Amino acid sequence: MKSIFADSHYWIAVVKPGDQWADTAKAARSSLGDVFIVTTDEVLSEFLAALSKGEHMRKQAARMVRAILENPNVRVIPQTRDSFLKGLILYENRNDKEYSLTDCISMNVMRSESIVEVLTHDHHFEQEKFTVLMKR
Repeated sequence: MKSIFADSHYWIAVVKPGDQWADTAKAARSSLGDVFIVTTDEVLSEFLAALSKGEHMRKQAARMVRAILENPNVRVIPQTRDSFLKGLILYENRNDKEYSLTDCISMNVMRSESIVEVLTHDHHFEQEKFTVLMKR
């Protein structure tokens, strides 16, 4: 089964009420058919941070992360010191970019897993020659 990476932009879009990317995210996901989704602890941390305002949203975000962790069609790559350090190296090597450390770690995971497509609208992934699936 084909693997696709899911960035925090995707998870936010499918959970946050009224998110401007919700329809795009749902359309991108449904167009893929039967795929295996890969994400990371760092992406889920970024997702939780983005949805931390307000009791209702925090509960919804936590429920979503629990569902992701229990979903047999989603693999969450654990955070390690090694992944952090490799992400830091990419971060340091891209001084001309505005990649976050989470983006760098995600890109490293995508390369190590031979994944080329990502559920996101973040153009930083395109700068590294990945295919961004959430386009308007």
